[in-house]
Amino acid sequence: MDLFDPTQLGLAAALRGSAAQQTAIAQNLANANTPGYRRVSVDFQSQLQSLMAAGDRKGLQAFTPQMTVDNAAPVRADGSTVDVEKEAAAQASNGMTYQAIAQVMAARIDIIGSALGVK
Repeated sequence: MDLFDPTQLGLAAALRGSAAQQTAIAQNLANANTPGYRRVSVDFQSQLQSLMAAGDRKGLQAFTPQMTVDNAAPVRADGSTVDVEKEAAAQASNGMTYQAIAQVMAARIDIIGSALGVK
């Protein structure tokens, strides 16, 4: 018997995806002025959507988001593809997403604790 349902597993996977996305954004910002640097991104939402739709518990538990090079980003004169303003906006947005996921996870865990008489 599993303690967590697919929704909780999906939330945990989304938290890992958001954390990986934050790492990618930080890497992009750190290399913004590196000539020839290609920005990286993490697109975990579509993968998670497929796993959730399929009810793939093992896939959700094993989900490891991957960074990929963004070949569609416009190239600056120095060869870099990082737009600092877009990265800063993405960082703020992703931070809010991470916080929202963490809050929902905490609320669900509190509900489980209450049901088990732990709290």
